[in-house]
Amino acid sequence: MNGSGNVLLRVEDLKVHFPVTEGVLMRRRVGSVKAVDGVSFELRRGETFGLVGESGCGKSTTALAILRMLEPTAGRIVFDGEDISRIDQRGLRPLRRRMQMVFQDPFGSLNPRMRVREIVGEPLKVHGVAGSRRRFRERVAELLDLVGLLPAMADRYPHQFSGGQRQRIGIARALALEPDLLLCDEAVSALDVSIQAQVLNLLMDLQQQLGLTYLFIAHDLSVVRHISDRIGVMYLGRIVEVAERDELFEQPRHPYTEALLASVPTPDPVVEAARAHHLIAGEVPSVRNPPSGCRFHPRCPKVLGHCNRAEPLLEAVGPAQVACHLYADSPPAVAGTGQAGDLAL
Repeated sequence: MNGSGNVLLRVEDLKVHFPVTEGVLMRRRVGSVKAVDGVSFELRRGETFGLVGESGCGKSTTALAILRMLEPTAGRIVFDGEDISRIDQRGLRPLRRRMQMVFQDPFGSLNPRMRVREIVGEPLKVHGVAGSRRRFRERVAELLDLVGLLPAMADRYPHQFSGGQRQRIGIARALALEPDLLLCDEAVSALDVSIQAQVLNLLMDLQQQLGLTYLFIAHDLSVVRHISDRIGVMYLGRIVEVAERDELFEQPRHPYTEALLASVPTPDPVVEAARAHHLIAGEVPSVRNPPSGCRFHPRCPKVLGHCNRAEPLLEAVGPAQVACHLYADSPPAVAGTGQAGDLAL
């Protein structure tokens, strides 16, 4: 997991809004769901960038927009120096060979009517690189062996495999076209804990062997810590903190990140009983009508008086990037006041 090198993927102010309509005969737009609302980050060659946050914060939507499986509302997606956010489907086709996804559900992402050979080899046929029948079968056998499965298993159907084996099949399919970037969307969350470790170790071995770059999406912080080089924390459609893995876990800066880490139990009962717990109050606001200013302010234990009126920017705080007014050199100007509020506890 080497984080050095040039940038393979750059996401700039990405937005994905879904229209909300009403009416039967005459449909009219009455609002929008702001699933992703201004996300920016960089992904360097050969590194793993972990994206974490509560369910519904926009992690998976971000990944689908990067692959152009969802059309972005605004922003730029720059892959290997080329802006792919507005090119047509014909122009995307060669790029799709270099960007592949490993899906969350190993039971639902494989066609139950297809043999494993057909599933793993389908990308080769779709992109016209299958070659001869003999070469096709050899390539499928190579891919199965690469992910720790026996080539003889190619004639079986998905229902004849365990959950961990099915996810290995999904990984083999994603590697068929020799991509540069792999987007792993909750790739181990549906697996047992012991199987999770095996799949994570497989992904790390493949990264070293093939020089892969990962965008790894998960809600399990221990999984993200195990595999990631850098981590971005999302809340309600926006990234609130980006830091190196050890930096984030040892010195979280955003109040939401602090609360997330405090919610992770420790195996030592003595340590667990002694440590402080920072519970997040309230419910996650609606993405259709998010709070003004900082979106976390209704639940934040360190909220300032102007947090509900001024939106914080993602700015450098030491070695990390944080979107929080607590770290601003001076309070932002707020329309109608011109002064900062006091700490509200």
